[in-house]
Order: sequence, then structure tokens, then C-alpha cells
Amino acid sequence: MTATDRAANFATGYALLHAAAAIGDMWVQTDTCARIKGATDTNPVIDRDEKAGTQTVHGTREGQLACLHHCATYTATQAAALLVGSRVLGLRLKPGRVAAALAVSFATHYVADRRLPLARLAKATGKGAFYERLTPICGSFELDQAWHHGWEAAAALVLAR
Repeated sequence: MTATDRAANFATGYALLHAAAAIGDMWVQTDTCARIKGATDTNPVIDRDEKAGTQTVHGTREGQLACLHHCATYTATQAAALLVGSRVLGLRLKPGRVAAALAVSFATHYVADRRLPLARLAKATGKGAFYERLTPICGSFELDQAWHHGWEAAAALVLAR
């Protein structure tokens, strides 16, 4: 494979991973996963049903399962984009490289979307106040997206070889 082929695979892979990430994160993710995926026993998510007068407390296990479900659908969205995009463009992506790139995407997405690891990283790097900021932008969302974009580039590098 030539350097030009690797560059084309990287650029195409990144574009496809990036577009599919936005779709998987914003359109495919369920509201339930979005609400519960960061839940822990020490920081639970509480759903209240005002009509029934009940509440459901979601802890660590529910958060982990919701995050796994979201990451599975997110990664499946990226896999579909890579499959369709590479077929349309005639790229010959190596299946092992595609699997490795999707594994990088899945694992790093899970880490960030459990929320606490990214919050800790933000604090450790001096970005804790920004992470907590809600206006005029939501710092945790912006840092989350930056994390994902960086790892999408890393996954595209895996694809390019």
C-alpha cells in the first residue's frame, strides 16, 4: 500500500467515522441511554413518574448497561458508514484494521460516556471549571466531543495501515 493509499484511507476513514459518530451520538442514541449512561451508585439518576407517584433510582449497573447499549449502537453506526463508504469509494479496508478501529472507538467512547473518567481527566488537566460550565456553552459536552473527535482520528490512523 502506498503512502497515497494510506492517506486516502485515513481521510476517508476519519470523515466516515466522524459523520457516523454524530449520527450515532445524537440520532441513534435513545433518551434512556442518554439519561442513564453516566449513573453510579454514588451519583444515581432518578426517574420520577409524577402521575403514578413513583420513582426509579438508576445506579452503577444500570448506567453501565445503558452505556454499553449506547456504545454498541454508536459503533454499529460507524461500522455501517465504513462499510457503505468504502464500497461506494472502492476502498479496500482491511477487515482486521476495521475491527481494531471500531474497538478503539467503542472503548474510548464508553470511557468518556460513563462521565466520571472524563470529569476526572478534566480536573487533572486544569479543565475542571470548564467541564462544569453550563453557559454560554456546556463545557462537559464540548470536552466530550473533543475527546471523541481525537479518538476518531486515532481510529482512522488504525484504518489507514
